[in-house]
Amino acid sequence: MDKEFQPDAIIIGTGLAGLTAAMEITNAGKKVLLIDQETEQNIGGQAFWSFGGLFLINSPQQRRMGIKDSYELARQDWMGTAGFDREEDHWPRQWAEAYLQFAAKEKYEYISKMGIQLMFMVGWAERGDGSADGHGNSVPRFHVSWGTGTGIIKPFVEKAYAAKEKGLLKMQFRHRVTELITENGKVTGVKGDVLKDDDQERGAPTNRQMVSQFTCHAPHIVIASGGIGANHELVRKNWPERLGKAPEKMVCGVPAYVDGKMISIAENAGAHMINRDRMWHYTEGLQNWNPIWPDHGIRILPGPSSLWFDAKGKRLPAPFLPGFDTLGTLKYIQDSGFSYSWFILTQKIIKKEFALSGSEQNPDITNKDYALFLKRIFGKKAPGPVEAFKEHGKDFIVSDTLEDLVTKMNILSGDHLLEYEDIQSQIEARDRELDNPFSKDTQVNYIRSTRKYLGDKLGRVAVPHKILDPANGPLIAVRLNILTRKTLGGIKTNLNGQVLKEDDTVLEGLYAAGEVSGFGGGGMHGYRALEGTFLGGCIFSGMKAGKYIAALK
Repeated sequence: MDKEFQPDAIIIGTGLAGLTAAMEITNAGKKVLLIDQETEQNIGGQAFWSFGGLFLINSPQQRRMGIKDSYELARQDWMGTAGFDREEDHWPRQWAEAYLQFAAKEKYEYISKMGIQLMFMVGWAERGDGSADGHGNSVPRFHVSWGTGTGIIKPFVEKAYAAKEKGLLKMQFRHRVTELITENGKVTGVKGDVLKDDDQERGAPTNRQMVSQFTCHAPHIVIASGGIGANHELVRKNWPERLGKAPEKMVCGVPAYVDGKMISIAENAGAHMINRDRMWHYTEGLQNWNPIWPDHGIRILPGPSSLWFDAKGKRLPAPFLPGFDTLGTLKYIQDSGFSYSWFILTQKIIKKEFALSGSEQNPDITNKDYALFLKRIFGKKAPGPVEAFKEHGKDFIVSDTLEDLVTKMNILSGDHLLEYEDIQSQIEARDRELDNPFSKDTQVNYIRSTRKYLGDKLGRVAVPHKILDPANGPLIAVRLNILTRKTLGGIKTNLNGQVLKEDDTVLEGLYAAGEVSGFGGGGMHGYRALEGTFLGGCIFSGMKAGKYIAALK
């Protein structure tokens, strides 16, 4: 390593949490060494690929949309969702309380000063289990960055390069940490391998060919290396019984470098990992027809109108409706004995309600293209990437008749579990509920209710209509796969981001931020998340660790 550059802090990982911590430290005039096993093309990490959702409480956008939110309501939702019930939840609970205060107060100003702009419509993600004090968002809180994930990371990346120009920051890519150096119980440095350079595009797997080794020391070491989402072996190992049997087949929502290896390296140095069985995976995963990384999956961000069936053709009951209760639905599907399920919908629904997670799947928002965005809202077809999946995606089936649709669904699955007459009967029963302005069908009633919110009426929820009316066709079936994504447990930290040992004492010199710390404390979300809280959790935990280090003398 460069002996002329003596860092005050080494940060492992150039994702959003690491970049935020680096910004706070260099703002104080201190020096930072950023280390990452990937290439410079991958700066920004997973956040680059995200839809760019941020959880805010009582924001200007909410107020303009007529949404009455408050800290008290958001706290009720968070705690009802998290379900903290373990002795080791002390620090996760402290982080949750602190994050709620941040989201209700300084977060909006913090991101605004960074130049991050939010779209005027506020999304309603994770709508919950149907109880006032249980899981889910009582109101829309999902604020999408104008620019998606690329718009979130852009100012942080720019700050890093500006600090580099000032001589306050140095970046070392293709440097893979394999050991934390400890002296007298304190972490004082890192050791690892220098990997051969690679010219793969962002997100694509890079080589692991070692060309040399390195060692570097600093008073403060920050781990910001992400979770375990691409390490399916580790996901299955940590899979909790409460979510049913671990899926034999999953698609991957994150690049291959999200391997979780820094967790065990930190544990070897004395860090305490908690809540490793808490995780966040999606049930609406598609196999990407144009993949970038291995088993590349894309998540459908569904509106509430698609009819959801398990692999055997049974319609999912409330609250397991599209966009309501992610982990509850995951358990229901796994309990069916199969790791896939089906949406059946119409062209009217896909046009209005389907969005795909990911910056590359939303070129209108990512590229800040107003004309293309208006076409998304008022056009005759679904957004271009959705139509491309409908045409090329392995999981999509289109047909003018239900009987032909079901036949093709059976061929695609290979299980031949679906009975046409049974599917027809269930859809006809649902369609009859639309003959009156009142109904006993929970999903129908919810669709009618949610359209009272302007954001849903304009751009998210289709006018209620009969699925089997040919005028609303063609019919569409989508096979849904389990998609790995986020690690909710993590390395235990105090509110300064300092890593804690099993006895709750500080492991001197070591910090953790972002997903590797469960977004703070070892799991500030508890068992479940309200969505839009992952990027914000990276920013908040990176900020807390960075500010603490920056203030030290």
